[in-house]
Amino acid sequence: MLIEHDSTTGTTRLPALVETPPLPVTIADIWQAYKFLKPIMHHTPLTPSRTYQRMTGADVYLKAEHLQRGGSFKARGAAYKISRLTPEQYKAGVIAASAGNHAQGVAIAAAQHQIPCTIVMPEGAPLAKVVATQEYGATVELYGSTYDDAYKYCCELQHESGATFIHAFDDPDVIAGQGTLGLEMLNDLPDADAILVPIGGGGLIAGIAIAARALKPDIKIIGVQAAGAPSCRASLDGGTPVTLPAISTIADGIATKRPGELTFSIIKQLVDDVVLVSDEDIIKAVLLLMERSKMVVEGAGAIGLAALLSGVVKLPGKKVLVPLTGGNIDINLVGRFIEHGLAVSGRYFVIHTRLDDKPGELMRLLNVIAEMRINVIDVRYQRITERLPIMQREETITLETRNRAQCEELLRRLRAAGYMVEEAQSFDDEHDARR
Repeated sequence: MLIEHDSTTGTTRLPALVETPPLPVTIADIWQAYKFLKPIMHHTPLTPSRTYQRMTGADVYLKAEHLQRGGSFKARGAAYKISRLTPEQYKAGVIAASAGNHAQGVAIAAAQHQIPCTIVMPEGAPLAKVVATQEYGATVELYGSTYDDAYKYCCELQHESGATFIHAFDDPDVIAGQGTLGLEMLNDLPDADAILVPIGGGGLIAGIAIAARALKPDIKIIGVQAAGAPSCRASLDGGTPVTLPAISTIADGIATKRPGELTFSIIKQLVDDVVLVSDEDIIKAVLLLMERSKMVVEGAGAIGLAALLSGVVKLPGKKVLVPLTGGNIDINLVGRFIEHGLAVSGRYFVIHTRLDDKPGELMRLLNVIAEMRINVIDVRYQRITERLPIMQREETITLETRNRAQCEELLRRLRAAGYMVEEAQSFDDEHDARR
């Protein structure tokens, strides 16, 4: 500490200390929430993974919170918040805005208390989340393209109806409820070295950070956001909460344009870092969890693991807690993830070729493919185009291959047999090739 001495007056002054503002939620609040929630919430399993240890060098422990009631951690904060309402507030009912997981948590808690419940969700919210919320008894209104649009409309409805608004993240009781997940993880693994936590509005990481700092002050806490929705990262860089003009990510559960005021103040004080992960890496993590761990986890729920697998976060030799925060993924989206992932890994392969338009030519090409024991999924052809000479046709063939090496070997064999053949390109690839 630098001591200042004023030679004119002969006095000595200590430098002014920068005071840390008090946190809006304390560890005592989280313990109180834990006592209430323990009898009604699942204590979800925490399991180590040799597969991810081998792939990342870290001792990875997966917290299967996607098995929680309502399919995500959101049930914790919603249940605790609604438990603390007054009889008058119960009578007026509750209202919330949500991309889907908070919606189900609020709907479940409202049904338990037998009170009216309205949820506003973005128009593009996954159908599985919309239907589940309705089946829990809530009235669902669809509005806008993002959570932030739904939130604004929800505030208008709340003003008209007088229902109590249950915020998805920027509320002390909600933060305390989410913080109970931190207590559970560190109770099960008290010597953990780090936690990787998804960030949307920040309610989960705010609660976990308070709990974790109280139980293990030196633990490393890293937040993870989608690169297409980096609201918290941008706010930290700017020093104050900022609203992004637009966001785009497959991780709808964390697609928010702006972090909460309360949550951001906690994140600034307690979180070590916030990193960004691409949608491509999120998809890979979702698929790997399905294939290796037999777990169906949504994009937002898998983003912590994606940060490790992609190398964005490197923690070799450390015990790392990775909460899988939600499993409410639309089955149609799962199918698209699978197809995309198989294509990226070389297990789906699409080729273009040109053949003489006469009998037997396609069969001759398919024989080369069959010799390599490659399965043909789809064949499409085009005869009429100004690019094609007369009596020729273009073929687009979709194949099921083992890996990228087999794809390359197939191209080599077809070209050796005299075929003009290329791997199918995306629009972006073709545009780049022309530049």
